[in-house]
Formats: sequence, C-alpha cells, structure tokens
Amino acid sequence: DWVGGRYSLWSAIGLSVMISIGYDNFVEFLTGAHIMDEHFINAPTENNLPIILALVGIWYNNFFGSETQAILPYDQYLWRLPAYLQQLDMESNGKGATKNGRMVSTHTGPIIFGEAGTNGQHAFYQLIHQGTKLIPCDFIGAIQTQNCIGEHHRILMSNFFAQTEALMIGKTPEEVKRELESAGGKSEDEIQLLIPQKTFTGGRPSNSLLVKALTPRALGAIIAMYEHKVLVQGAIWGINSYD
Repeated sequence: DWVGGRYSLWSAIGLSVMISIGYDNFVEFLTGAHIMDEHFINAPTENNLPIILALVGIWYNNFFGSETQAILPYDQYLWRLPAYLQQLDMESNGKGATKNGRMVSTHTGPIIFGEAGTNGQHAFYQLIHQGTKLIPCDFIGAIQTQNCIGEHHRILMSNFFAQTEALMIGKTPEEVKRELESAGGKSEDEIQLLIPQKTFTGGRPSNSLLVKALTPRALGAIIAMYEHKVLVQGAIWGINSYD
C-alpha cells in the first residue's frame, strides 16, 4: 500500500509528471515501462536486458573489485538521468545487511555517478581511460536527434562510439609514437616523454545502449530497465532493495 520515493513516478505522484508533459505523453511513458516489464518477465535470460545488465554489474563489482559505475548519456535531454539513477541504485542497494538481518559477506551496490556526453569527456573521462580505478560505464544514446543543428548530432554520436572503442582497445605506445611523429614539431626526447602520458591500455568495460529516438516511450523503458536491474542485483546479494 505504499511505494518508495525513488519508484513513485509510477504511482499517483506521477500526476505532476502528467501535468507537465501532457496526458498522451504520459501514457506513452507508461507504455514504454510496461513493454520493459513484459520483456523482463518473458524474455529468456540470455536476451533479457535487465538481467544481463545486472549480471555484468555484479561481475565487475564482486569479481573485479570495481566500486563505481558511470552513467553517460549522449543526449542533453538526459542530463539529469545519472542523478536519477544514482538515487534509484544507491538508495535501493546501498545496504550492508541481508533481508535476514545478517551482515553481507560481499560488496553490494556500487557508487553511481555520471554526466551528459561531452561534459563528462572534459571532466572525468581521463580517469576512466587512464586511471588506476576500474569504472564500468553505461553509454546511452539516441540514433535520431530532436534538434537537427548542422552536423552536431553526427559529431556527438561519433564521440559516443569513439569513447567506447577507445575504452575497449586502448592505444599502444607504438600508435602514440607514430601519431606524434606524424604531427611533427617535437624532438625525439619530447616524444619519448609524452608516450606514457598518451598511452592507455584498453580493456575497460562499457555497455552501449541505443534507442531509435528519445521519446516518452523510450524513456519509460530505460527507467524500467534500470529498476529491474536493481531488483535482480538486490535479489542476488540477498538484500532488501525496497525497505
């Protein structure tokens, strides 16, 4: 007979959302969430998005010692999504006791943070690429833009794919050396000093999540997907995600 604040937009509290975006858009929003609910219930495990995300998250959290996860939407309309998911995940699974009241024996929910697109690139991506912390990332993008301004969206999505590729394959010292030599203007000694600073190993985990267009239906599905991911992880850890 009650629902936690982090899930309340699906309840009567969603009235304020409906007033803001309109009845038809709100119905589409709910429809997207319902479609994801049905997918979560009926899709086989190997094709089930929330289950896959949950298991991948546990893999890096509990077996590779990652303590954080970055949410990186490449659409300015999703700029507050990282903060929304931060509350959803950390308030739900930030628990040190099991449902039976015993202390957990494993790491539970990760620290969630993030920023929209290129803002994050100029803030903390260097740590993700070159730092000593393993930070799994979720990149979220829309194939179609709602604002056709020249080549802006094409360039934005080029950044999306370039970042995920760089996280995966990195850049070797040999590649850095060739780039610096081709650019010219630096001595061999200067190049040797720069090579370690521009090398990154790759092998950094990320998920790429794409929707055709960022519609109310797509947003509803995205939020529901992460809610079910939190549910699965909480169940595996044996904690109460809904207290």
